[in-house]
Amino acid sequence: MPKRALIEHRPWLFAGIVAALAFYLLHGGPIGEIWQVAVKGLAVGCLAFYAIRRGSGTSATLIAAALMFGALGDMAIEFDFGLGGGLFLVGHLIAIWLYLRNPREHHAISQTMLAGALVVGTPLISWFLSHDLLVTLYSLALGGMAASAWMSRFPRYRVGIGAVLFVVSDWLIFSRMGNFDLGVLPDYLIWPLYYAGQFLIATGVIHTLRHELAEEDDEVA
Repeated sequence: MPKRALIEHRPWLFAGIVAALAFYLLHGGPIGEIWQVAVKGLAVGCLAFYAIRRGSGTSATLIAAALMFGALGDMAIEFDFGLGGGLFLVGHLIAIWLYLRNPREHHAISQTMLAGALVVGTPLISWFLSHDLLVTLYSLALGGMAASAWMSRFPRYRVGIGAVLFVVSDWLIFSRMGNFDLGVLPDYLIWPLYYAGQFLIATGVIHTLRHELAEEDDEVA
């Protein structure tokens, strides 16, 4: 979509992208910690407002709530890692509820196996990276979120991949807690992977809901 069309028709998406880029470029700069935290929260917060404005029904409300808890977690984690993790946990549980309410009718064996690998592998790798029990318990919900997204009726190449990017971003955070040193790689990749994941999830869910609503309107007409 051209830039002008994005501004005119998807202003919340555009605002979210601008905020995400601003946080990435200005993080650690001279503008002040409070302002940086506010910009960080605004990035995913705008995705939540996009979901509310462009979507309708329970599913749109749930994805907006999950995104809003993500935005709150983004801000809180800058001050308290545990509080931020708790807010993200609530967001994951809401997202799992959304995805379980929207199951895919048919599953290939390979896709089911991949979902199972996400459920089991996410907390295992999180433990390997962090050696932290609370992180591992949190990662059970993280893996459940990614697996249920992958098995939902929402497009895998948007929502499913977005959820996996979220997992990878968290793994990079956890790598800082243990002995698995990735150097400066987490500094450069955590935020872009995380925001890209949230962006894909938000747009994938809402696009599906709007497409289905348009089809229903056509049938009524």
